[in-house]
Amino acid sequence: MRVLVAAILAVFATFAPALAAEEPDVIFKKSTVFKLLSPNDKLVTYGLDDPAVEGVACHFTAPEKGGWKGWLGVAEQVSDISLACRQTGPIKFKAKFEQGEDVFRTRRSLFFKRMQIVRGCDTKRNVLVYMVYSDRPIQGSPKNSTSSVPIMPWGAEASVAKCADWVTN
Repeated sequence: MRVLVAAILAVFATFAPALAAEEPDVIFKKSTVFKLLSPNDKLVTYGLDDPAVEGVACHFTAPEKGGWKGWLGVAEQVSDISLACRQTGPIKFKAKFEQGEDVFRTRRSLFFKRMQIVRGCDTKRNVLVYMVYSDRPIQGSPKNSTSSVPIMPWGAEASVAKCADWVTN
């Protein structure tokens, strides 16, 4: 019975909405593989704001399978995802956060594979660190990308927030 409940919860979690307050914005798409009678394979670049840290935006590029399986949404997407995050204004923390807390999550296959962007704080250097990776419940992927955002003064504002004051663990 426990196995059945765990399986049902795993399926539900797979289809749960992304954790971010908003879906990422599509910045642009570029075809990489031509398909004659079905959609092309593409690279898609997205932008999103960190939902818990005002003044930080991340951009990631993810491949999207075309063909009939991609068009129907049943193709398993590959794990080659790049990430870049930057300070876009004065940094203000909205709430405390845990090291490795999810910033954004979305599914990359019909069942079980997810892409996640997580955030941490390098307290020694006062730098926010973001990592993107994909995982499955049983076997993850070693493919990942990391980006860091040093917390710097912005404009006339001389004070700088310390991410160490906002990390809970």
